[in-house]
Amino acid sequence: MLVMRPAQMADLADVQRLAADSPVGVTSLPDDAGRLGDKIAASEASFAAEVSFNGEESYFFVLEDTDTGRLVGCSGVVASAGYSEPFYSFRNETFVHASRSLSIHNKIHVLSLCHDLTGNSLLTSFYVEQPLVDSPWAELNSRGRLLFVASHPERFADAVVVEIVGHSDEQGDSPFWDAVGRNFFDLNYAEAERLCGLKSRTFLAELMPHYPIYVPLLPDAAQEAMGQVHPRAQITFDILMREGFETDHYIDIFDGGPTLHARTSGIRSIAQSRVVPARVGEPGKGRLYLVANGQLQDFRAVVVELDWVPGKPVNLSADVAEALGVGEGASVRLVAV
Repeated sequence: MLVMRPAQMADLADVQRLAADSPVGVTSLPDDAGRLGDKIAASEASFAAEVSFNGEESYFFVLEDTDTGRLVGCSGVVASAGYSEPFYSFRNETFVHASRSLSIHNKIHVLSLCHDLTGNSLLTSFYVEQPLVDSPWAELNSRGRLLFVASHPERFADAVVVEIVGHSDEQGDSPFWDAVGRNFFDLNYAEAERLCGLKSRTFLAELMPHYPIYVPLLPDAAQEAMGQVHPRAQITFDILMREGFETDHYIDIFDGGPTLHARTSGIRSIAQSRVVPARVGEPGKGRLYLVANGQLQDFRAVVVELDWVPGKPVNLSADVAEALGVGEGASVRLVAV
């Protein structure tokens, strides 16, 4: 059985194995034991903390095959993006250039460096092994953390954002980075992203152009890359678009990938999930559901087939109840896959 749970320091070696296979651009999963150890330690402290508002906390989850103890995925959520430093994005804007005497009225697409999204909660660190990409467990790996947000709303902001890895070629080169960022740093895209993963995105962002960038002046390849999704990030993008995220306003400052944004209360897994009492018994056949126990440090979530009728208790098998750490009469949160 695959179970989503908070990461522990004992998971470090397995997490580094996952990070090593994640695509370039996932700077929240650096292939560095020290940084990953810090990430897990910060997550353990966040789960243990008493929190009444979204601050510097970060929560890191792993997807474990309980039959083998092997990790097959991971994902995270940061309570407040840019809590200790600005969270930079490029904002899509339109400038109007007009001349009444020449009867000319042109609308020009520009990119403006901003930190509008600072303070929003941030989804990070998504990775799932390739055989699971088109499976319900990829949904669990992504949406399970949203069930955690739904169960602990005081820990998170009123809006959630996520940066999707943008287009780069097989050699790891990004047309958008080559047209914009590389003019300000003597680094290729892969090196810049590696530095961001080991240090901070902010020190590079602060050296990016602070004046608007006129998009028509960029090479065609860079313009075409704006808002494009890396093939290995497509599953993340598709899941979150079904959750109600929007793509229109912001892009990543390094690779031009889309930055998704949604009101927390409007996210499908949050708005449509229900808290119901559990019974231990034969669940019956029906449809697939994500089920979470709603706890904090002992948070668990699974995918299971249920014959559940809204307004009624849900029947869970003994194995599922044990995996979730719940007993007869306990409450669980569920939402359809």
